[in-house]
Amino acid sequence: MSFELPNLPFASDALEPHISANTLSFHHGKHHNTYVTNLNNLVGDTDKNLEDIIRESAGDPGKAGVFNNAAQVWNHTFYWNSMKPGGGGAPSGGVATGIDAAFGSFDKFKEEFKNAAVTQFGSGWAWLVVDGGTFKIVKTANANTPIVGGQNPLIACDVWEHAYYLDFQNRRPDYAQAFLDHLVNWDFAASNLE
Repeated sequence: MSFELPNLPFASDALEPHISANTLSFHHGKHHNTYVTNLNNLVGDTDKNLEDIIRESAGDPGKAGVFNNAAQVWNHTFYWNSMKPGGGGAPSGGVATGIDAAFGSFDKFKEEFKNAAVTQFGSGWAWLVVDGGTFKIVKTANANTPIVGGQNPLIACDVWEHAYYLDFQNRRPDYAQAFLDHLVNWDFAASNLE
């Protein structure tokens, strides 16, 4: 079996004005698709799933290309699902309870999540994860992903420049704020918590 580029879970213009169809045409149609193509060229037909390929290649210098492309396929697919049209606002249920327990308040969570997104030097990701039953905010560089360390991701914000530069230029803080206020998909987070 070979891997395929998953469809976006929304129309290409559905996240406007925060993320444009133009950005998604490049980010999904070019960047994400290139990771899928590269991964297929590296692993050929395989019965392994993406998570197994990521875990097996993590930390192996001889498999860095496999890891980087597999992890970027997984991370991007997770990122698309971490957003929805009309998203943002505050979560409810177990996600709200976990955030309050870990950060003291939703406002404090937003402050810390935005800080993680803004301070990730260079390319990478900001994540809300569950680690040992506790909600945590982590940031990863380049293609790295929390699933390698056994953490359970709930949401991800892509802070590679190609995720936001056409719409926000060098204003990563504004992009991170728009992600939290208008895009984040708390229903997806809740499904990952179950």
